[in-house]
Formats: sequence, structure tokens, C-alpha cells
Amino acid sequence: MGKVMKDWEEARNFRESLRPGKVVFTNGVFDILHRGHVEYLADARALGQALILGLNSDESAHRLKGPGRPVVKQEDRATILAALEAVSAVVMFDQDTPRELINYLKPDVLVKGGDYRMEDIVGNKEVRSWGGEVRVIPFRTGFSTTEFLQRIRQLHKE
Repeated sequence: MGKVMKDWEEARNFRESLRPGKVVFTNGVFDILHRGHVEYLADARALGQALILGLNSDESAHRLKGPGRPVVKQEDRATILAALEAVSAVVMFDQDTPRELINYLKPDVLVKGGDYRMEDIVGNKEVRSWGGEVRVIPFRTGFSTTEFLQRIRQLHKE
């Protein structure tokens, strides 16, 4: 089981403890965990020795996703994600993007889902500048938190 890091310094110490192993980083809101998330995280973890997940705080998620989001509070999302076998550590960030956290942790591999274009991935240039790699994992259609919430709302109307 992974660990929810109390702050960025703890996350960096964890990252440093894994040297010279390859550390993978990804980030997101992960509001309502679904199969697409679980498979994506397993694929990301397979690219290295450990997976550190940068989790948008509630404030950051709200700015990114809009009214009513996140549905699940940050502490709950962090605990659920850390319980997944693929996730080594979860660390929260309040910024609109994970750029500062990526620069702070300096992962070996940065991963995003297939709904991102390589040139649009935040941290792409930075990770490549220190010799890391950036990977895009194919998007799995049919798994979307937004679509899942829309289905729930529709059922509630019926």
C-alpha cells in the first residue's frame, strides 16, 4: 500500500530514497475512481520502480472542473488512491498545474493519459531537460468521471 505524503518535502525524500531506481510521476483529480483510472495507474507504474501521484487539492480541482467538483474530498481521494497496488505515494498540490511539483520532485518519467498531446503536457520540457522521458498512455474509451456523473444525474431525473 502506498503512502499519503504530508508535504512535498516528504515526497522528495521518498523519491530520493529510490535512487538510482526509475520514478514515475502522474497527476490528476481522480474524483470518482473508476476502471479507467485503475488501469491507467497500473500502466504508469509498470514504467518504473515506483509511482508518485500528484493529486489536485479540492481547491485546485474545483478551479479545474467547475461547480460541484470535486465530489469526493481530497483526503478521501488520497487515501483511496494510496491503497491501490500501483501507487507508491500520493502528494497533494494546490496550484492549477503540477509544474512546480514536477520541478521539485524531478521524476524520471512523466506520464499522462491519451487524451493529452505530448506538446500540451505540463512538465514535458522540464522532465526532458534533466534527461527524463515523457510518455502518453493510450486513453481507454468509455471511462470518464464526467460521463459517469452525467449518467448518475440522468438516473436521478428518471
